Amino acid sequence: SRENFIHLCNPHLEKMKEDILYHFALGTGTHDFPALFGDVKFVCVGGSPSRMKAFIAYIAEELGLGSPGSDYPNICAGTDRYAMYKVGPVLSVSHGMGIPSISIMLHELIKLLYHAKCSNITIIRIGTSGGIGLEPGSVVITRQSVDATFKPQFEQVVLGKTVVRSTNLDEQLAQELMQCSKEINQFNTVIGNTMCTLDFYEGQGRLDGAICLYNEEEKLQYLKEAYDSGVRNIEMESSVFAAMCNLSGVKAAVVCVTLLNRLEGDQISSSHEVLVEYQQRPQKLVGYFIKKSLGKV
Repeated sequence: SRENFIHLCNPHLEKMKEDILYHFALGTGTHDFPALFGDVKFVCVGGSPSRMKAFIAYIAEELGLGSPGSDYPNICAGTDRYAMYKVGPVLSVSHGMGIPSISIMLHELIKLLYHAKCSNITIIRIGTSGGIGLEPGSVVITRQSVDATFKPQFEQVVLGKTVVRSTNLDEQLAQELMQCSKEINQFNTVIGNTMCTLDFYEGQGRLDGAICLYNEEEKLQYLKEAYDSGVRNIEMESSVFAAMCNLSGVKAAVVCVTLLNRLEGDQISSSHEVLVEYQQRPQKLVGYFIKKSLGKV
């Protein structure tokens, strides 16, 4: 198959003698990127460092690449901004919470993959979300990321001007992931739109923040409008993730479990044990997809 390399939308990088990925504590002058990362084919990103470390241990066991109890060193140990782990062709990276945090991480991750001369990369965000009209524990594979007005776009101000970018995700990849969920048949999975907001409280219509100047009826009307537009879950990273992967020519998907049904409440009240099991569901689905892609199923 034809090799698809990372497309960098920045002509200035070619003129730089060295590229320092500051928030990863890595640089082209100090690290051999092709040797360290050249074999990467799958990149999984998620908010929490501990969750991404758990994922790399899980995928190592699934692929038969690690011994039980193995420790996986944090490649970005020189910084406390992000954590990065690798086993075989899989890279696992934390991105923090919200659009600004994942945006910074993605700029440096995309450059890392480019400098490493990686090809045919698939990037998948695995995470948690609030569901709309779904039972808690359901997994949503994102068709489109939409903003808080339900438009499939990401807006950013660049040099004082508003730039609007597409947030479509790879349709074939979404269908492949859906097929994988049917094959493992362990939890409810749907394909739907994901609303990406700038905030966890007011931006998502919660009634339990420090500030709330609307009532419950207005909140429910908004969430029902979101549902009617095709939205099935809400989180805070998918729009810029989709936009940046599109511009870089990278096949991408978002797979998030829902921790609650927002039509029934705002606070996450499930037990710790239940939430841990929910959070493992995207890992199981993506882990199975990677195994299947590598011919190990």
